[in-house]
Amino acid sequence: MALAGCGTINTVMREDGVAARELKSQKTYCQSIPRVYSGVSYNFCRLNGEPNPDGAFDGHLNFVPFVFVDSLISGILDTALLPYTIYRQSADGSIIIR
Repeated sequence: MALAGCGTINTVMREDGVAARELKSQKTYCQSIPRVYSGVSYNFCRLNGEPNPDGAFDGHLNFVPFVFVDSLISGILDTALLPYTIYRQSADGSIIIR
């Protein structure tokens, strides 16, 4: 479950449409995500959306403590993947959400 919610996995290892769909379903206000440190950016976009009315863990994995833990893990993975994500950013540009 942790890897399914990991921002880096959603933005680097999967197709761009998957990350865009996930963020659209969570009603984020983000327009795009840069590929460099995309996992951390993905998590900030999850926080920059409509709040969960119950304030509890739900199917969208936007439970605030989980997002902070995931951001830490994503930051480590994003740093390890910097050469690849810098190349992808220059070749493909940012991941468009809207």
